[in-house]
Amino acid sequence: MAGRRDRVFLAQSTYRRRRLIDAVRMVPVIGLLFFLLPILGSGGETRATSSGGIYLFSVWLVLIVVSAVLTRLLSRGTQGVGSDPREPGGGEPL
Repeated sequence: MAGRRDRVFLAQSTYRRRRLIDAVRMVPVIGLLFFLLPILGSGGETRATSSGGIYLFSVWLVLIVVSAVLTRLLSRGTQGVGSDPREPGGGEPL
C-alpha cells in the first residue's frame, strides 16, 4: 500500500450537533415544499377555501413545533463558544 490515509473521526456529540444543524437548515426547504404541494398537485380541480386554510395553518404549526424541538435539542448540547475547533476563537489554530 503506497500511502495510507489516516481516518478522521469526529466526536459523537460534534457529529450529532452538526446533523441537527443540517436538519434546522432543511426545515424551511421542507416547509416550502409542503406549502407548494396543494398548488402543484391540484390538477385543475377546485377545493374549498376552508380546507386550504386548515392545511396551511396545520403545516405552519408543524413547522413551528419542529423548529422548537430542534432548537431545544441544539441548545441542550452546547458546551459554550469555542467548543468546536472550526468556530472562530475556539480550539486549536488550523
